Amino acid sequence: MTELRNDIREIILKSAQVIFGKFGFRKTTMEEIAKLAHKAKSSLYHYFTSKEEIFKAIVEKEGRLFREEILRAISLENTTQKKLRTYFVTRMHMLQRLGNFYSAIKDEYFEHYAFIERLREQHDKEEAEIIKEILNKGIEAGEYDIVDPEITAFAITITLKGLEYSWIKETDISKTEKNIDNLLEILFYGLVKR
Repeated sequence: MTELRNDIREIILKSAQVIFGKFGFRKTTMEEIAKLAHKAKSSLYHYFTSKEEIFKAIVEKEGRLFREEILRAISLENTTQKKLRTYFVTRMHMLQRLGNFYSAIKDEYFEHYAFIERLREQHDKEEAEIIKEILNKGIEAGEYDIVDPEITAFAITITLKGLEYSWIKETDISKTEKNIDNLLEILFYGLVKR
């Protein structure tokens, strides 16, 4: 019985993911989710108490996928500079792909939802921690001369957040990757002529 229940929950979540991605959280209704899932609206409440609970489950799932994919991608690289570039590029691709997750971490509409605020805080910490770990490995390898890796990781994270909207909206991936390479050039070599 538990396996069937999990299967039905997954059908509901996949349907809701499509609807939320198409219409956004505010415009999505339980009726639309039920219709796409081929379920009666009342049956959804056997699995989820509300639209918010469904959205929370989707955002948490997308957040896990986001982290897993980034960690997988950077693990394939052999230098910290390549790891940082891969982190930046993979991050942009994943945010484009995971619209519900991106919406949850960006939209002001969600500011009064405690679970979204916790998700945002956790996401910010995890991103800064991943970057800090890459920087520390670069320091250990003698590639970087960084006084405070934690502050540097925080600055990189904030910079990415400031640029992500325009990069995500860009349809030409090569332009985004060129912008990433330009940012990394500044990060690695600075602005001052030597």
